Amino acid sequence: MTHRRYRGFNELQIDGSEIIRSLPETNVLFISNHQTYFADVVAMFHVFNASLSQRDDNIKNIGYLWNPKLNIYYVAAKETMSAGLLPKILAYVGSISIERTWRAEGQNVNRQVKMSDITAISKALDDGWVITFPQGTTTPFKPIRKGTAHIIKRYKPIVVPIVIDGFRRSFDKKGLRVKKKNILQSMEIKAPLVIDYENESIDQIVEKIEYAIEQHPSFLKVIPQDELMAEEDLHRLRKWKAKN
Repeated sequence: MTHRRYRGFNELQIDGSEIIRSLPETNVLFISNHQTYFADVVAMFHVFNASLSQRDDNIKNIGYLWNPKLNIYYVAAKETMSAGLLPKILAYVGSISIERTWRAEGQNVNRQVKMSDITAISKALDDGWVITFPQGTTTPFKPIRKGTAHIIKRYKPIVVPIVIDGFRRSFDKKGLRVKKKNILQSMEIKAPLVIDYENESIDQIVEKIEYAIEQHPSFLKVIPQDELMAEEDLHRLRKWKAKN
């Protein structure tokens, strides 16, 4: 049902998917910027399984879903996963639903992390792969939540950064409805981060995450006009190739 959202209505451009096949079966944490509630993580499920079926940087031939890797989990806000039937189904098939410590029901809050939430993430890492969005929001360039750095320092997972783009333009905020067709979507899977779990501080790990998922304030720069025009030309070329 979801395949055409990334290879039909739009064309997902993938880079670095061969990295997926080099990862161990468990204790892998994927960190990514966030653009929609559900489309981002569903795209990752497609890309991960296509790569494990020996496809490099493409999700052609949906046959890779006949024998999928099922121990893939993702961290999501509990209130998001309980809002409607479909989110509840998605929660059942792989979410680690946690209570956000900084925001609830549209209001700013200040509460402590529940140990049960940390334990759930630990169990998921012991069983397989976990996807998390360390900003905790779909708004770009928001601060990285330190909880992700604490989890990295405590459980020492292999940390794989992912950078996505185009999902905000092609889907609604929930990622359930196709908002616009022929949009260039991209997903870059980067090499695992080199982390000194014992000696690096929480703040150092947070900064490393910011750069890895390209959400550090330094990425907020004024892009020269010639770069914008070149990017637009590339977008039109990819759009033409997708149609042909």
